[in-house]
Amino acid sequence: MAVIAPPPVLPERRDTAPAQPAKVERWSNLRRKFDVSGTPYLYIAPFFVVFAAFGLFPLLYTGWMALTQWNRDIPGSNHTFVGLGNFVRLFHDDYFWNALLNTAAIGVLSTVPQLLLAMWIAHLLHRKMRARTMLRMGVLLPNITSVAAVGLIFAQLFGRDFGLINWVLSLVGLGKVDWQAGTWQSWVALAVILTWRWTGYNSLIYLAALQAVSDDLYEAADLDGAGQFRKFRTITVPALRPTIIFTVIMSTIGTIQLFTEPLMFNPGMSPTGGDSRQFQTLAMYVYEQFWTHGKYSYAATVSWAMFMIIVLAVGGNYLLSRRIRSST
Repeated sequence: MAVIAPPPVLPERRDTAPAQPAKVERWSNLRRKFDVSGTPYLYIAPFFVVFAAFGLFPLLYTGWMALTQWNRDIPGSNHTFVGLGNFVRLFHDDYFWNALLNTAAIGVLSTVPQLLLAMWIAHLLHRKMRARTMLRMGVLLPNITSVAAVGLIFAQLFGRDFGLINWVLSLVGLGKVDWQAGTWQSWVALAVILTWRWTGYNSLIYLAALQAVSDDLYEAADLDGAGQFRKFRTITVPALRPTIIFTVIMSTIGTIQLFTEPLMFNPGMSPTGGDSRQFQTLAMYVYEQFWTHGKYSYAATVSWAMFMIIVLAVGGNYLLSRRIRSST
């Protein structure tokens, strides 16, 4: 019987690669840690860089300009520090208060009917109907139209002698209205322009909020025999309350920055807003002071006043919304 020899014992294989130095291992750990905790900040960094360059820096630089005297017509007045002198002058400026009154009046006359109409349109578009998608896209057409084109077209529609609006008024026995010359007339005309332009945009915002409302509420209302207006008042409006506050804030900010529509509405496209400044807004007043008169520091002062008005308006809306939310 043959004897089978056992297999030879091989020497144990050892990893001959040298161990990583402590410095390389520490660097690898740091890189791994940065990849986990630092990479998300790199993703959002471009926003803060753009905001710092085009938002924060102009705001701070404008604030510094408001504390100085810089007038094109006064030699040697380049950034002469005057403290709060420009703001004191602003409080005694009748043109500034006139522009503020015009801006507020146009804002109220346009925002209130605009948001009410937008809620009603959103309520109708939320129903099941034919060509609903096409109608939803159609309400956004005024918003994507060129602002300059809208201003020029409405300026022709509200023309005194050959405007379509006055022609319609003459058919019902009313006289011609000089929309650009009168204060109330110009406010109403500009409010119509803003309402036409922004109603569809706000309707889509309200419609998006209505998507979260259960259809069971509307079906229960139908079973109870509720009409469209009752469903709108008892279901749609309470469901849209947070969104209404948001649109009010955005409309307030947009109204304070109103510029192109009243500029194009004026036949001569002058930043004075008519011969008597009857529809000059705050943004138009800034434009007039900066480009027409070369009062750079005073224009910066008006701009900072607009910024503070926006802050106060947003803060007031926030406190009001908290009070409404707490009461409900």
